[in-house]
Amino acid sequence: MKGFLITHKGMEGIAAIEVKELIGSESKINDGCIVFDIKSYEDLFRLCYKSQSATGVCCLLSEFEHKDIFDDFGENVVKIKFDEWLGKNVRFRVKCVRNYEDGAAHIETERKLGEIIINDIHKKYGYNQRVELEKPEIIVIFFLTKRICYVGIDFAGFDLSKRSYKILQHPSDIKGTIAYSLVRIAGYGKNEALLDVFSGSGTIPIEAALFSSKFPVRYFDKEKFIFLKFEKFKELDFKRLFGKFDREISDYKPRIYNVDLSMKNINYAKKNSKIAGVDKKIRFSRMDAEWLDTKFEKGKIDKIATKMPNSNGNGLYNEFFYQAEFILKDKGKIVLIGNKELIEKHSSKYKFEICGQREIFSGKMKYTVFILNKQEVK
Repeated sequence: MKGFLITHKGMEGIAAIEVKELIGSESKINDGCIVFDIKSYEDLFRLCYKSQSATGVCCLLSEFEHKDIFDDFGENVVKIKFDEWLGKNVRFRVKCVRNYEDGAAHIETERKLGEIIINDIHKKYGYNQRVELEKPEIIVIFFLTKRICYVGIDFAGFDLSKRSYKILQHPSDIKGTIAYSLVRIAGYGKNEALLDVFSGSGTIPIEAALFSSKFPVRYFDKEKFIFLKFEKFKELDFKRLFGKFDREISDYKPRIYNVDLSMKNINYAKKNSKIAGVDKKIRFSRMDAEWLDTKFEKGKIDKIATKMPNSNGNGLYNEFFYQAEFILKDKGKIVLIGNKELIEKHSSKYKFEICGQREIFSGKMKYTVFILNKQEVK
């Protein structure tokens, strides 16, 4: 059996690392998704519950190259055993996700693909499959790259990139999945000190705390999963299964620092982190970036992960790198989203070098992530 995980373009490698950590499987990477072997459906339950990189988690039914999606699916549908998932009285819908723009209407595409499935089931099994668009019991998902179509059963039933803890949000906030990518790009380990200097509503520190403590990102969303409705798993004791996953939570208290100039933002971060269940694992401080050296000793911080404020001010960037040079360890790392010109201009003044950058897409929004190393003083 195989599963596939949908993620943001540019995050596929991070998702592959996470899948390896969570279920022990290697992944084949494509644009916006990864495919991997699963030992049992429990692997997919675990990924739905704990993955911080996923926007969707699915059981793979078919994979094929496509030029005309309707003709190509029509040729491949005969190989799919839909009766394993779609019983006579099961209500289903089709969901189509593209990781590229081609101008085609999703609703019309979904309708036509649904008709192909209904016709195939009628031909094979002699009944008309029931359709339910609002509250389906099964979602058949089509994930299309420009060349490959992946057909699967959606195990989550909702967008996993949305975080239920984000009740209070800063206008320039980023998705939890994007914040998680910064934590992983930084190479953050649980024994290290991680700092977000411009925390906004606390998304980066929260994602770091969830990761370091192995606290399930969906701990408070257990009842939302569509797999709980699957007829196939009606005898499964999900309470016991979730309990098994929860026993992996660590009581370790990491060194994660949430700093922001605004007391309003600090309060937002505290409330959001409490809703996420990790408020005791984060240390909060209201502070201007220019006073960081009064809070942190020289070389105290291992990693800085942050999104710079939407400001083109030279002073802000200059002060940030000046302070970072003092508080960051030699060979420490900064991972940030910000203005490329200002990063290049000011980082070089303070013993930092840009060692890489990568682009991550959230829908049409493109984030350029810069990775900087502090040079060792000889």
